[in-house]
Amino acid sequence: MCGMKGNCLWIFHSQAMRLKPPIPTCTLNQIHAHLLKTHKPPLTFNAVLPSLSPQDAVLLYNQMVLHPTSHNHFTFTHALIASSLLHALHKTLEIHAHVIKSGHYSDIFIQNTLLHSYVVKNNIVFAKRVFKSISSPDVVSWTSIISGLSKCGFHEEAIGKFLCMDVKPNTSTLASVVSACCGLRAVRSGKAIHGYSLRSLDGVNIILDNALLDFYVKCGNLASAKFLFMQMSWRDVISWTTMVGGLAQGGLCEEAVEVFQAMVNGGEAVPNEATFVNVLSACSSLGALSLGQWVHSYISTRHDLVVDGNLGNALINMYSKCSDMCMAVQVFNELTHKDMISWSTIIGGMAMNGHGMHALQLFSLMLVHGVSPDDVTFIGLLSACSHAGLVKQGLIFFKAMNDVYGIVPQMKHYACMVDMYGRAGLLEEAEAFIRGMPMEADGPIWGALLNACKVHGNEKMFVQIYHSLRSAKGVSIGTLALLSNTYASCNRWDDANNVRDMMRDLGLKKMPGYSWIEVDAMVNGCDGVNGSFAYAGKS
Repeated sequence: MCGMKGNCLWIFHSQAMRLKPPIPTCTLNQIHAHLLKTHKPPLTFNAVLPSLSPQDAVLLYNQMVLHPTSHNHFTFTHALIASSLLHALHKTLEIHAHVIKSGHYSDIFIQNTLLHSYVVKNNIVFAKRVFKSISSPDVVSWTSIISGLSKCGFHEEAIGKFLCMDVKPNTSTLASVVSACCGLRAVRSGKAIHGYSLRSLDGVNIILDNALLDFYVKCGNLASAKFLFMQMSWRDVISWTTMVGGLAQGGLCEEAVEVFQAMVNGGEAVPNEATFVNVLSACSSLGALSLGQWVHSYISTRHDLVVDGNLGNALINMYSKCSDMCMAVQVFNELTHKDMISWSTIIGGMAMNGHGMHALQLFSLMLVHGVSPDDVTFIGLLSACSHAGLVKQGLIFFKAMNDVYGIVPQMKHYACMVDMYGRAGLLEEAEAFIRGMPMEADGPIWGALLNACKVHGNEKMFVQIYHSLRSAKGVSIGTLALLSNTYASCNRWDDANNVRDMMRDLGLKKMPGYSWIEVDAMVNGCDGVNGSFAYAGKS
C-alpha cells in the first residue's frame, strides 16, 4: 500500500510540475524578496516546490540546499522530479550526492524517485546500482527496475527480476514484464502473466489490457488479441489503434477496416493520427480507393489533425498503391514538411504506376530541396528505370548509391537491376550481373530472370535457372510454379513434372489466389478456388 501511494505521489507531482500553469508572478517576487532579505529559505518552501515550473523548482532547490535547516527529504524528492522533467542528468547526479551527504538516502521514497529518474533517462547502470542499494525494495522499486530493464532492451533480465520479486506485483509491474515478454516474443511467459492477472487482480486496468493486447499482436497471435479485445469492458484509442494496426500488419486488412468503422460508428474512442495511419495501410493493401477516400474525407472534418508527417505520408502511399497519382501528388504538394519518406513514397508511387520520367524529375527536386535519399528511395528510382526501359540511367543510379551516397546495395536493389535488364531483353547481361554479385542471389532474383526469359522466349537459360533455384535461399512457391508452367508452355512436360515433384518434396503448396473489388464503396473478396465473394467492409 505504501508503495502504491509513493508511485501515485510521484506521478501527481511530476504532472503538476509539467502541466500546472506557472505560479503567479507576485508569489515568485515574494520568494525572491525573502531570499534577498534573509538568504535563508524557510522549510515551508517545500509546499511551493510542486507548484513551480521545473526550472524554478531547481533554482529554489539550489537556494534551500545551502542551509541545513531549510530542506528535508521532501525537498530532494521535488528537486529530483524537476531535474527528471528537465532531462538534466548532471543535476540528478548532483542531487544524488547531496542526498547521500545529508543522510536522507535511507528514505524509500527518495530511493524510488532516484531509481525512476535514472530509468527515465535510460541510465540503466545507475538505476541498477540504486536498486541494489535498497535494503527492502517495495513494489514501486521492483516496477521501476523491471520497466527500465525492459525499456532498455534487457528483456530476459527484466523477466528474471520479476521472478525474484518478494512483494505482490501491481498492474504497472505486470504491464512492464508483459512488455519484456513482447520484446522476446515469449508467448508462453506472456500468457502465464495474463493468467496470473486474471486470477490475482480485481477490477479493470486499461494499461495492462493494452499491454497484453500489444503483446498478442506483436507475437502474431491475432486470435488471442481479438478475443481479449472483445472481452475488454472499456477500450480507449490505444486499444482500438493496436487492434487496427495488428490486423493490418497480419494481413487481415478487411477486418482492420471493419474494426476502424466500428470505432467510428460506435463512438467509444476518437481515432488519432496513429489509428488513421494504420487503417490507411490496410486500404493500401486492399487497393480500396473508395475506402481510402472516405478515411481522407473523415480526416478533413477533424480540425485537430494536420495532414503532414506520418499522416500525410500514409495518404500519399494509399493513393499511390490505389493508382490515383493525381491525389497522391495533391497531398504531396500540400505537405508543409516534406521529409525523406515523403519524397521516397511519391517517387516509388510514380515508379509503380509507370511514370518513370516523373519519378526521375521528382528525385532531382528532392536533391534541390536538400533532402538526401536512402536505400528505399533508390528502390523506387531503379524500379522507375526498369519500367521505363532506362537501362543507362539505372546503371548510373546503382553506381551512385555506393560511390556518392555511401549506401550499400541490398538484395532488393540487385533484384531491381536484374528486372531492369530482363525487361529490356538483355538476358545475358542480367545473368552476368547476377554472377558478379558480392553475395549469392536469392530466389526473387532468379525469379526475375526466369520471368524475363519467359517473356522473351529464351529457353536456353531454363536449366541453369532451375539448378540455381534448387540451392538458392528464399525461393517462393510462386517462382517454382512459374518455372513449371514455363516448361509446360514449351511442351517440356518431364521438366515441368520434375519441378512439381521438387515442390512436393519441399512441402510447398501454392495457395489459391484472392482478389478484392470495390462495388458501391464496399470491398468484396473473391476466393480463387470457388469464385465466391465475401463482404469485407463498407463506408
